[in-house]
Amino acid sequence: MIEAGVLHIIIPLLLVVCAILVAVFRDLLYSVVALAVLSLLLAFQFYIMRAPDVAIAEAGIGAAVTAAIFIITIRSTKRME
Repeated sequence: MIEAGVLHIIIPLLLVVCAILVAVFRDLLYSVVALAVLSLLLAFQFYIMRAPDVAIAEAGIGAAVTAAIFIITIRSTKRME
């Protein structure tokens, strides 16, 4: 089992990596997926910090609803190269 102290170091690093990937990806769909992963990592960080209610809200709204709205919006637009 991974110690909680190690997770407090790994998860923020992964959050920064995901945030950079959101900005770097040229394809909007990849950016939305990276943003959803970022939101899930943030929800896990909230859970580790003993805020399960905030973690549930972040996972439900931040990852699921926001990603779904972005994907629906991207699908309704024309794709340009």
